[in-house]
Amino acid sequence: MQLFNFHTHTHYCDGSAEPEAYVKQAIQLGFSTLGFSGHAPIPFKNEFAIKEVELQNYCESIRSLKTKYADKIKIYLALEIDYIPGFTKDFSAFNTECKLDYTIGSVHLVVNPENNIRWFIDGGNTDTYDNGLQLAFHNDIRTAVKAYYHQINSMILTQKPDIIGHFDKIKMNNKNRFFTQNEKWYMDLVMESLDIIKSQQSIVEVNTRGLYKKRSDELFPSLPILMEMQRLNIPITISADAHKPEELDLLFQETAGQLKEIGYANVMVFDGKAWNEVAIK
Repeated sequence: MQLFNFHTHTHYCDGSAEPEAYVKQAIQLGFSTLGFSGHAPIPFKNEFAIKEVELQNYCESIRSLKTKYADKIKIYLALEIDYIPGFTKDFSAFNTECKLDYTIGSVHLVVNPENNIRWFIDGGNTDTYDNGLQLAFHNDIRTAVKAYYHQINSMILTQKPDIIGHFDKIKMNNKNRFFTQNEKWYMDLVMESLDIIKSQQSIVEVNTRGLYKKRSDELFPSLPILMEMQRLNIPITISADAHKPEELDLLFQETAGQLKEIGYANVMVFDGKAWNEVAIK
């Protein structure tokens, strides 16, 4: 099976190295394809997104590498774009400004529509998750999780990203404390989102980062969700969500094997014009 990664972060956002270091590592690993997906700028102070003044430098850097290494590897320009209703620009604005090859749509900050307070669910600090849950949702976990999945639903329907990023990341800092994934109300929300994903023919990434960073004991999405996705014939791609060059292929082969075991025969790979099925071998 060919090696690829479409979810890659460099020093332009919260990654560790310059883009060319990832390209050289990908070539050394035998990759056929590498997609860069820096965190798109967001209009408030943060520690993870590309700064607005650096956006065009990021785009030009990736395009330059695409030309420089054209005979060795296929390189694509993308953004992982946060969807925060009332705060962030439409994905189409980034597409127009940057002439992106594809987009990843993700939710890292959940907005409570009742008070407009943002809850940051990502990062390695559970205190941030817990404090945000209290501040934004007064520890009402069902309302908070519902807001998360409904925000994803709205993103899919209004922004139409090519790839849905780390679909069930809401579970990461929960660590089975406030809810468990086998509760009916939780799976009802998941299934509602999967029906929308199916209707929009969106691709869901199978993200290995939580596992190799030891922030989660399972993939994003979890195995039960992946089994439902396979039943619904929802297309997938494998992603390392790499923030360092050495992370580009972490758990790739192991994940491919798991996907094959649950019935997936193909993953989606971008060829510069369209997403195509490639057999899992």
